Amino acid sequence: RCVLKELESLGKALYGAKLIAQRFQVRNCSHHKDPVSGSACLLSMIEEGNPHHFFIATQDQDLANKVKKKAGVPLLFIIQNTMVLDKPSPKSLAFVQKLQTDQLVPEHQKQSIVQLKEKEGLAKQEGEKRRKRKRAGGPNPLSCLKKKKKTQEGQEPSAEKKKRRKRKRNRVKAEAMQSVQKNEEE
Repeated sequence: RCVLKELESLGKALYGAKLIAQRFQVRNCSHHKDPVSGSACLLSMIEEGNPHHFFIATQDQDLANKVKKKAGVPLLFIIQNTMVLDKPSPKSLAFVQKLQTDQLVPEHQKQSIVQLKEKEGLAKQEGEKRRKRKRAGGPNPLSCLKKKKKTQEGQEPSAEKKKRRKRKRNRVKAEAMQSVQKNEEE
């Protein structure tokens, strides 16, 4: 609502932007009675970890820099009539990395798992390494091919075996020949 109020106050210069903004669903903000600037309103909506999973679309560099400082807020902007999703900010990448490490098994639990395995005899000894056994393979496929018959060096393959291509003639129809002859006589 604050963005729409700001666009209305800026007048006819941003009338097109106002029409576009009105097409989208309007989210209620905490500034009903006393609207603030659009950028301040957007920042207040994503303040507590972006619980509604908002995307921020802006061309304002100041707002974009402030959004990049917050983790988990995707940033959209327009370059030559194309909407572009900005790469994740370093804050967002660090936040995701922290979440992944927190979801893994904590160190004290890893140590207790190793101790339990040692008690049960399931732990692998460092000296004990199993090697893969080589399995017997089949015969070499090249050795299974049929042997080629050798021809005598002085003889060439007989003439019967040679294939000759016959030449095909394109025969012109007799009527066409007659019409050509008549044209020559005239």
